[in-house]
Amino acid sequence: MSSRSAFWRALLALAVVALSLWITLTTPPRLGLDLRGGTRIVLQTEDGPTARADAAATDRAVEVLRKRVDGLGVAEPSLARSGERRIVVELPGLRDPREAAEVIGRTAQLTFHAVKGEAQQPAGPAGSVGSEGSAGSEGSVGSEGSAGPEASDGSDGPPARNGTARVLADPDAPGRFLDLAAPDLTGDGVKSAEAVLDTTGGRGWTVDLAFRDGAADTWARLTGAAACAAPGDPARRVAIVLDDRIVSAPAMQTGVPCGAGIGGGSAQITGGFSAQDARDLAALVQGGALPVPVTTIEQSTVGPTLGAEAIRASAWAAVIGLACTGLFVMVVYRLLGILATAALLLYGLISYAAVVALGATLTLPGLAGFVLAIGIAVDANVLVFERAREEYAALGRAATGRDLRRPLTTAFGKVWSAVADSHVTTLLAAGLLFVFATGPVKGFGVTLAIGVVTSLLTAMVITRLLADLALRLPVVRRRPAVTGMAGLGRLRTRLTRRVPRLMVHRRRWLLSCAGLLMVALAGIGVRGVEFGVEFTGGRVVQYTAERPVDADAARAAIAKAGFPDAVVQTTGDSDVSVRVRESGDGEQREIREALTRVAGPVEVERDDLIGPSLGGELRTHALLALGLAVAAQLLYLTVRFRWMYATAAVAAMTQDVLLVIGLFAWLGKPVDSVFLAALLTVVGYSVNDSVVVLDRLRELRRRGGGVPLADLADRAVAQTLPRTVNTGMGALFVLVALAFLGGDSLTDFSVALLAGVVLGMASTVFTAMPLAVALEQRNPAPAAPGAAGGRSGSGGRQRAGDAGVDRDRSGAVV
Repeated sequence: MSSRSAFWRALLALAVVALSLWITLTTPPRLGLDLRGGTRIVLQTEDGPTARADAAATDRAVEVLRKRVDGLGVAEPSLARSGERRIVVELPGLRDPREAAEVIGRTAQLTFHAVKGEAQQPAGPAGSVGSEGSAGSEGSVGSEGSAGPEASDGSDGPPARNGTARVLADPDAPGRFLDLAAPDLTGDGVKSAEAVLDTTGGRGWTVDLAFRDGAADTWARLTGAAACAAPGDPARRVAIVLDDRIVSAPAMQTGVPCGAGIGGGSAQITGGFSAQDARDLAALVQGGALPVPVTTIEQSTVGPTLGAEAIRASAWAAVIGLACTGLFVMVVYRLLGILATAALLLYGLISYAAVVALGATLTLPGLAGFVLAIGIAVDANVLVFERAREEYAALGRAATGRDLRRPLTTAFGKVWSAVADSHVTTLLAAGLLFVFATGPVKGFGVTLAIGVVTSLLTAMVITRLLADLALRLPVVRRRPAVTGMAGLGRLRTRLTRRVPRLMVHRRRWLLSCAGLLMVALAGIGVRGVEFGVEFTGGRVVQYTAERPVDADAARAAIAKAGFPDAVVQTTGDSDVSVRVRESGDGEQREIREALTRVAGPVEVERDDLIGPSLGGELRTHALLALGLAVAAQLLYLTVRFRWMYATAAVAAMTQDVLLVIGLFAWLGKPVDSVFLAALLTVVGYSVNDSVVVLDRLRELRRRGGGVPLADLADRAVAQTLPRTVNTGMGALFVLVALAFLGGDSLTDFSVALLAGVVLGMASTVFTAMPLAVALEQRNPAPAAPGAAGGRSGSGGRQRAGDAGVDRDRSGAVV
């Protein structure tokens, strides 16, 4: 590495670390409901003008509210239907819960109207007068929408109506009113809504709308008809109405052509908004209108769903696991291991700062996944160090006394393709999860993307910089053994002496894996997957005690009574709510008796059946995002490798996922959001592992001469197995610590990932590689130009190829 490139790498690293340290010290994290608690808002749906507030309408309202809460920037909320008409919304650590309740409870019916003219004040209370509006609309790109009837929450009194027409207050002229035609467009035609600060036009904060295709045409017709009116005529205006209130009524500017209108499919809502008002309105429009009106009937502060003892135990488990991982890396790779451990600590700092800066909410499973990411982030470092050992060994005695940076620089160059491929495949999955999924799955996509980018930065920039500086020291150059590069390691040495001939028995391995897969599918089919209360719903009972309730004591008592999965939260000093799967009166009596033992006599204040907090739409979006992620990975790997290799990697990943699900089915463990996060982690880990080995196989094929593909595959496995084992050990230390010391809240998470990591290491060797070899032999790659002529035209080259085969069979590394 040249001195100039080293300088820029050092400058970049220092800037990123300094910024991360500043964010960490100055920005407090947002903790989730499980760690800090938050605000509980209970809403009740009411019958609307066109819809009855039944269970189906309430379920639709839950999905709309979920989109609104996501738009408000509240991550990791909990929303569920309680009974037939109630919705329980829990928001972690919200600063202004009253305002949030007001915003998410609005009907948010958005309509666009032609203005027929001015009108007299309607009889009865008129619609409220909006704030100052400014004229002007702009065109951009759009897509489809449809017009429909309007619903009102009636908060400002009934406006005068004539069928679907209405008379509403003019926001630009207090005390005057506009006579509106029937709506031409509704919020259903809006593709996206975004709060924007208009610095060029001086309108302040506005909400920019983009229409769908059909709605864009309707908008052009609506504005084109308005542009035909004379200047100053109220009919030259278009009214944008939100919940029976005109928020903006812009007049068409002289440049808008009569009949053609504003093309491009966008509009701008102005109204003297503050930044927060504009963001709230954009969230409402983006989320859509509620199918029925809702009213807030209760608002309270709730405690964390996890106790302080569980949180402390999990923190200690994380510290112990990471300490063991760092110690393992330092023992195996010596000086380079020490530098990698320092880089991993910086990885943790940078990732944490990025999560905090983005305002993501930290939950206990999220923190556990974050800690696990640090363990897995050692992968790129291990990949480089193992390759550096190979390059040092290839120099032989000539390496003594020479610049130790040479093999390390070569290693960084050669592993770049494998590192890039594994990180890009994971980034594809993260991006698609963020775009198409909702709720906690979307949050997982954000966290995953942060981890991948940070891992790339720390491994390829910070570790390289630290290693380059350390290997310049004379004391290190005189003692190359301390670097960790001077020896191949015990496992690599054994594999070098005798390469395992695994691909000879590839059919046996594939049949064995198919047998395991059938056992897993039998568990899924026979025992079934036991979904947790987040997916199925259950029963929530609110108790009132005579004396203050200690949440940890109540949680322990209920778990001892046979309900370890119950979610226990305190509300105030003497109220406690218990959420379990749907249960009978006998189970509820046991829970009540358990609470009585720790809190004295308790009375049931409310007992409701509660719907799933992870509803059908969230599951659908999660499956869609996962399917698209797998397809994108398959396409990328097909482009980077051949379709046979891509198919083998995706098949191994699919097998790992099904085996983990089957294991949980046989063990009878619940599948909940924590398990979902673990499963998504397994997807990324499995693909990464397969990509590294397939990348080595591709490299060996380029210089393999006449060596059979099966022998090259054996050699690829042997050369990458130390990296696979060492990376897996880094993750296993963390997972074992979390499983045994992290308490019940993280046991299932750790078990799923333990199984996923072990299965991921095995599937690469026994599924991905045998399948790749089998597919390649059925569909051989075309010979490179001139390759055949070179072999036949030069007996020396042919003999070299034959010698290569002999050396390979004797176990030597070529």
